[in-house]
Amino acid sequence: MPIIVNLDVMLAKRKMQLTELSDRMGITLSNLSILKTGKAKAIRFSSLEMICEILECQPGDILEYVPDRQDKR
Repeated sequence: MPIIVNLDVMLAKRKMQLTELSDRMGITLSNLSILKTGKAKAIRFSSLEMICEILECQPGDILEYVPDRQDKR
C-alpha cells in the first residue's frame, strides 16, 4: 500500500511507548498496534488529531505517501 504509517518513528522521537499513547488516547492497545503496523484500512480524523496533539506533530509526520512502483497508470 502506498500510504506508510510512521507512528513508530514519532513515538521513538518523543520517547513514548505505544501503551502510554494508548492510555492517553483511550484507545485499545490492539487498535493502535494495527495502525502502527500499517494494517489499518482507515483512521478517523478525530483519532489522527488526538495522536498529533499528544505527540505534538503534524499529520504528515505520521502518514507518508510512497508511490507504488508497480503502478503503471
